[in-house]
Amino acid sequence: MKKTYPSWENRKTITVSLPVEDFERLDKLAKHTGRSKNFYIKEALSKYLDEVEDIYFLERSIELVRTGQDELIDLEEAEEELCSE
Repeated sequence: MKKTYPSWENRKTITVSLPVEDFERLDKLAKHTGRSKNFYIKEALSKYLDEVEDIYFLERSIELVRTGQDELIDLEEAEEELCSE
C-alpha cells in the first residue's frame, strides 16, 4: 500500500545525526534508486513507528489481562460480536 504524506503545511522538520556507516548506506541506496534520502528516512520511520505502536499496545493489553483489568475472549465469541454489529 502506497503511503501518502501530509501537505507541506502539515509537516514538521527534524534534524537527525546518523553514524557515518548508516549515512553512507542511505546515500548509496538513494543514488542507486534515484529516490531521495528523505524518502527512505520517512518510509523507515513510518514502518518502525507502526511496529513499535503495535508492540506497546500488545504489551499493555497483556498487562491488563494479567492484572484482571481485562479478559480474553475466545475466537468464536469474538466472531459473534463482530458479526452482530
